[in-house]
Amino acid sequence: MTEKIGVITDAEWAIMRMVWSLGQVNSSHLIELVQQKRDWQASTVKTLLGRLVKKDYLIATKEGRRFIYTANIVEDEAMNHATQSLFNQLCGMKKGRTLATLIEQTTLSQNDIQTLQTVLAAKLPSAPTMIECDCLPANCDCIEEEVK
Repeated sequence: MTEKIGVITDAEWAIMRMVWSLGQVNSSHLIELVQQKRDWQASTVKTLLGRLVKKDYLIATKEGRRFIYTANIVEDEAMNHATQSLFNQLCGMKKGRTLATLIEQTTLSQNDIQTLQTVLAAKLPSAPTMIECDCLPANCDCIEEEVK
């Protein structure tokens, strides 16, 4: 299913997270929930729902006079795709530093930290000593930063 996941805007993420949490929801209930968290008009939520249906991220099923929305993409797959898409844009030498900064700035449970430690420990024996820089050679500051 990952191949059909494209760009999801911040506003679309907000809607998708609610739909994933609820499993299925009608538009009026979703509008009510969104308005408890954000200062959005009903028309904004309906526009976002329409975009998500058009992108095939949500399925809209008509029941009487209203639509019931369910996710057509898996939350974990969407998160992994978005993260991988972002990391594909970074220089190979900057990915580790970016992950470290993200970990420093993110609240994690003790279980999350133990999982990360286990994954990193398993990766360490086969990790290269250095990652190749894939920036433009004339404009690269990676090597200088790596030496620091």
